[in-house]
Amino acid sequence: MKTIGLIGGMSWESTMTYYQIINTTVKEMLGGLHSGKILLNSVDFYEIEKHQSKGEWDICATMMIDAARSLEAAGADFIVICTNTMHKVVPQIQENIAIPILHIADAVSQELKQHGITKAALLGTKYTLTETFYIEKLVKAGIEILIPEPQDIEIINRVIFEELCLGIVSPDSKKEYLRIIGQLETQGAQSVILGCTEIGLMIKQEDTSLPVFDTARIHAEKAARSGCTS
Repeated sequence: MKTIGLIGGMSWESTMTYYQIINTTVKEMLGGLHSGKILLNSVDFYEIEKHQSKGEWDICATMMIDAARSLEAAGADFIVICTNTMHKVVPQIQENIAIPILHIADAVSQELKQHGITKAALLGTKYTLTETFYIEKLVKAGIEILIPEPQDIEIINRVIFEELCLGIVSPDSKKEYLRIIGQLETQGAQSVILGCTEIGLMIKQEDTSLPVFDTARIHAEKAARSGCTS
């Protein structure tokens, strides 16, 4: 079994989801008392978000590089970043380590293609929705991506940082998210991608008629399968 190096803490609520899903998946695959071989470097999200909001991505990259290097030195065979947004700095991280990074957008693209999805709604932070680092990977995989209106992107982003990352699940915010998903469905979305690892804490499959693709779950399951592959 390979050792999975997790960079977590962004936020720690969704990192718990990764830990649980990886171990559950490994147990299902191998049976018995098996669990995942995991190393976790949990960063202080306060420091990360402070630099995100100022556009200081080079500083964010340096922090991620340090975390990845520490996991590599400790014996990790590959890296899993437990958040969508920080995949913006994956190229810089990969240049500074020898072990591979399991990219969340690649895992999501593969999952969508397996289900025959060619047009999907995407929810996430304003960085994920307005920059190319994430969407372009989905588009290159042949998936058309629909994003919310600018004012709705601000609503989604505010709820993520001011509520979900603090463990707050508001019924009113959930209604807003479902309204936005409904609008994207009328534009032809065949599914909805929860492109922030915290959104799955609030939006479930039973909340919408569209197939829901939870990136945290998809990424964690992919990590577990990769960890069990020789």
